Amino acid sequence: MSKLLIKNLDNFQGQKNLKSFKNYFEGWYFKITNGKDTMAFIPGMSINNQKKKAFIQVITNIDSYYIEYDINEFSYERDRFRIRIGNNIFSKDKIYLDIRDKKTNLKVKGSINYSNHKDVKTNIMGPFIYVPFMECNHAVISMNNTVNGMIKINHHKKVFNNGKGYIEKDWGVSFPKKYIWLQGNDFRKKNTSFMLSIATVPFKILNIKGLICNLVIDEEEYRFATYNGTKILNSKITDNDLEIILKKGDYKLKINAIIEDGHTLLAPIKGRMNKEINESIQGNIEVTLTQNDEVIYMDKSNNCGIEIVL
Repeated sequence: MSKLLIKNLDNFQGQKNLKSFKNYFEGWYFKITNGKDTMAFIPGMSINNQKKKAFIQVITNIDSYYIEYDINEFSYERDRFRIRIGNNIFSKDKIYLDIRDKKTNLKVKGSINYSNHKDVKTNIMGPFIYVPFMECNHAVISMNNTVNGMIKINHHKKVFNNGKGYIEKDWGVSFPKKYIWLQGNDFRKKNTSFMLSIATVPFKILNIKGLICNLVIDEEEYRFATYNGTKILNSKITDNDLEIILKKGDYKLKINAIIEDGHTLLAPIKGRMNKEINESIQGNIEVTLTQNDEVIYMDKSNNCGIEIVL
């Protein structure tokens, strides 16, 4: 991976793979909410056994869709994050949607403008971003932002007026076999945002449990990760909720999440988009941050993204 791409992780990383037939995937995740309506759009491309495809996944409060495109309908710009799939355009500051899919009877038309981005201070994977044989790489493009615009889905008009947005991406060969992913930025304190991923990561001949977690409160970023010595003190999951407790130095972060009904998305295995996973975009997350066992912050977020694959 070149130094240029490492500095610009939101840009398309798969130039060499796109020209070859090596198993590979790359996808971006755009989530938006106006407090009532929550949606996520996942544009990407995949290569498996010489078959190359582009795709857009759509998830709403009530359903999910997978729309496949010919790889020739996928294009990107080398010097900035801007990709096109069919008539759809995705960038950090704007998405334009024009989906008409006969197979799923889905019509989507509209655009969303992103502003007031809250970027991560350093890449979320830390030194692991330089490991060449990682099965899956992850980047947070925008922890928190303001969204404005309108989207029409099958005659249902959804208006986003100073709503909340989040953008991230993944690329590599396969999603982890087991993982927990949480994301929320619809907190009562509007300048708070949160994401967490705990995954079983193949590392040479071993499987390790990798953790990346970021809690941002105003201008303060609290990073909990495998690479900075964070320990997972507790991880308890039931059908409806989960509890995770993290410890780094004299800080502890307790996460409680309520899991709402989700919808099916497809995830990559060796570049092929054929692994069914379930994502809720209407979950609830509560975070409690303590220092030396004294509570310094507690808040709740609605309209959270939750994926649990075990």
